[in-house]
Amino acid sequence: MENVYQDGANHVCADCGHEWPMVTAAGAEGEEATVVRDANGNVLADGDAVVLIKDLKVKGSSTTLKMGTKVKSIRLVGSGDHEVDCRMEAGSFMLKACFLKKV
Repeated sequence: MENVYQDGANHVCADCGHEWPMVTAAGAEGEEATVVRDANGNVLADGDAVVLIKDLKVKGSSTTLKMGTKVKSIRLVGSGDHEVDCRMEAGSFMLKACFLKKV
């Protein structure tokens, strides 16, 4: 995502201020991938279409992502607090799965 930058040994999301380590734990390579679920508990996968369930203000911008906006072809990312990477008309965003509903 274009609004994520490196700060020392961490990645930082400029939109929400969330930080996560650039390197995962040493034992994480052999573990199973985590399951990402939407607000209703449905399992999300790469390429799914989702809908926003509430208005989301973009930090550092006057842009607001409106409730009901459909996002096609999401990509799941395993790092940090934001599980979903997507591209919308307003730009590229990383979103939390708790604000999404599978279509």
